[in-house]
Formats: sequence, C-alpha cells, structure tokens
Amino acid sequence: MSADTHKLWQRRFAGTSAKEVDVFNSSISFDYVLFEEDIIGSIAHAKMLGKQSIIPEEDAASIVEGLQGILKDLNNNSLAFDPNAEDIHMFIESELTERIGEAGKKLHTGRSRNDQVALDLRLYVKKKITEAKTQLLQFEEVIIAQAEQHVQTIMPGYTHLQIAQPVSFAHHLLAYGQMILRDITRLDEVISHTDVMPLGNGALAGTTYPLDRQYVAEQLGFKEVSANSLDGVSDRDFVIDATYALSMVMMHLSRLSEEIILWSSQEFHFVELDDAFATGSSIMPQKKNPDVAELVRGKTGRVYGNLQTLLAMMKGLPLAYNKDMQEDKEALFDSIRTVDIALSAMIPMIETMKVNSERMREAASKGFINATDCADYLTKKGVPFRDAYGVIGGLVKDCIDNNLTMEDVPLEKYQLLNPLFEEDVYEAIDLKNCMNKRNIEGGPAPDSVKVQLTRLKEEIERK
Repeated sequence: MSADTHKLWQRRFAGTSAKEVDVFNSSISFDYVLFEEDIIGSIAHAKMLGKQSIIPEEDAASIVEGLQGILKDLNNNSLAFDPNAEDIHMFIESELTERIGEAGKKLHTGRSRNDQVALDLRLYVKKKITEAKTQLLQFEEVIIAQAEQHVQTIMPGYTHLQIAQPVSFAHHLLAYGQMILRDITRLDEVISHTDVMPLGNGALAGTTYPLDRQYVAEQLGFKEVSANSLDGVSDRDFVIDATYALSMVMMHLSRLSEEIILWSSQEFHFVELDDAFATGSSIMPQKKNPDVAELVRGKTGRVYGNLQTLLAMMKGLPLAYNKDMQEDKEALFDSIRTVDIALSAMIPMIETMKVNSERMREAASKGFINATDCADYLTKKGVPFRDAYGVIGGLVKDCIDNNLTMEDVPLEKYQLLNPLFEEDVYEAIDLKNCMNKRNIEGGPAPDSVKVQLTRLKEEIERK
C-alpha cells in the first residue's frame, strides 16, 4: 500500500507529497508506542458514537471488534507496523478499514487527530508515570533496608566535600529517601494534571455531533473532561510537567551516583559494588569501575535536554495545534525510557552494595568532626562560642601539625588552653557520643533516625 493511501487529507491536493516531505513528516517510527492507547481510546469513542446513535450500533460493534483484533495482533507480533504510514493513528484506522470495510471509515466521526493525539498522550503519560512511581517506591524500600542496617554506622558528613560533622550512614541514605519521596509526590501531581480527557475538542472548536464526553471519560478512567476546546488540543503542560518531574528524579539519582563513585574509590573505600554492577578495564586488570553510576550521571543530561526541548518548542506557539508539537513525543518517550533503565540498574546496585563500616569510622576519626562538640563543651561552661571556636581552631591546627587526633591530646594540654577543660572532655568528643547527642528532630542520632525511618515507611504506605 502506498503512503498516500494512508492520508485522509490527500484529495485536497492536486499531486502527491514529495518523498522527502513524507519522511520528514512521518512519526510512525516513534509514535508506534502509542498503539495501545490509540486503540483503547478509539474503542471508547466508537462505543459512544453507537450509544449516541451518531453511527449505527452494529457499525460501532464491528469497529470495536476490529480494533480488539488489531490490538491482539500487535501485542502478539502477528501484525507489523507499516513504515509507510504517516503515523500510528492513520495506520490503525487504515488497518481497521481493510479488515471491516466501510464501517471502519465511520470511526473518525466527531474526532480530529488533534484531540486523538492529545488523548493518546494523556493515557500514555498516566500509565508510564504510574510505572515510574512504582519503581521509585521499590527504590525507597531498598534505601530503607540499607539504612536499617546502618543506624549505628558512623561516617563523616561533608560540606564543600570536606569532612564536617559526624552522621550515620543511615542518616545519609535517608536524605536520599526524602528526595525520592518528593519525586513520588511530584509524579502524583503529574498524574493528577494529566487526568483530563480531551476527546471531543475536535481540531480546535469541538463538533456539531452530540458527543457524550463524560461517558468517554468514564470509559477511559479520566476524572474530568477538558474545559476549553482550544486548550484541550494545544495543551502540553502535562508533558512538560512529566519531563520536569523525571528530570528531578534523574538529578537525585545523579547526586547519589556521584557519591557512589567517590565512595567506591580506593581513597574512600566506603562501599564496594557487587561485581554484577561494575565493569573492568580492557588494559588494567586491577580496575573495578562504577559504570552504572557513571552512566546514570551522564544520562541525566539528556533528560535535562529533553525538558529544554519541550519548553523551547512550546514557548512561541499560537493556539491551537501546530506541527511543532509532534516534537513532544521523542523528548517525552526518551525521558521515560531513560528513567526506567536508570532505576532498573540502580535499585539492585544499591540493594547489593556492601558497606565498609570500619573504613567510614576510621575516616570520621581523622577528620576532626568532633571539633564543634569540643567548642560546645566550653560554651556550655560559660565561654562565648566565638571564643571557644578560636581555642579549638588553634587546637586543630596543632593536632594537624603533630599528626594527632583530638582524642590523643593529653588533658594537661587542654587545660593549658582553658582551665575549664576536665576529664569529661574525652566523653564529649567521643565520636559515638557526638552523633548520639544530636538527637534533635531530623538529626543523625540513632533515636532520631529510627523516627525518620518509621515516618518514611508510613509515607510510602500512604502512596
């Protein structure tokens, strides 16, 4: 079948399209992924046309049966997509007409490709964003499982990538747990914004047929119908919302990936990745590369790029539909696919990751992360904090010059710095005590972390 037989608009033109235009204009190479949504939407539309006596009920039934057969054949790969078709919508309609004859030509009654495309995209976004949410919930469970094992594991917390104060590895992981929780909430908002049924808007101004839009919305599981026909066909906010939310997911995965890359280096040696989630070198036999984390970090940029593509595409478009909007699909599809493969790799990577608790504790002990606690010790005895800060700053410099830790400094030295120092200073600067005393809500103390774990579990259950 020639490409022009798929073009319902061809009779308006004296000749056929240039082959170069057909190639440039065609979207079947990427919008074929919408076949299920297109068929489901068409079935609901056909049922409504029959119910409203817009077309004979027997024709509606024949259309529904034909579409169900096409869906079955596409799912079991007994029907191939025609690369000459203009798009997935024309392919399915042409295939339907070939199968059931004249009745198939009645399917498009009261419908435009503009509202049809908008419907398909909304159905697809709802489905795929729901799947992404499911993956993020699985990721949260892995983060929680790792955190529960390391409530007492002391590690250095960092600012400016410099050792700063003591935290637990659980506390550190739960920071990502909060990020992912916000991502899940954003995805819920995307689903809510997308849950608007546009079919019935026609090309831009609705239709003269007595469509029952609420019936179609109920058939397809939408909570409402679009309120304005111009907006209904030209709105792509939900696509941008989805891509923004996915960009945020990738940003959080990338931040965690960066830490995994650092932690798995020989200099840090805080974690070791399972062999199944690392690669080797073609020339250096000792290497164990964190390629999964590096790829996640790298692929984040492409999702950002997709978001920028969508924003730039929409910024100057007049109402209503414009062909520019065909560019929404590849950007959206790529973002969805990228987040899917990133999470599919990262979830088991974090789940199987081994934590070197002793090395974390060793790094913490050499980083003077108890310096603030030592200053607080003097402050609680009446010394102004800025004065205490100066005393301890000098002590830290002296320790560095003499390759000592604060625990190594004899009491006599402390008392030369300030006579308020007593034997209990060593209890105050003990790393475990330093962490345990930070028992403020949201802090790294074990009791506080356990509360955070409980609350995160409860939030996940509500999702």
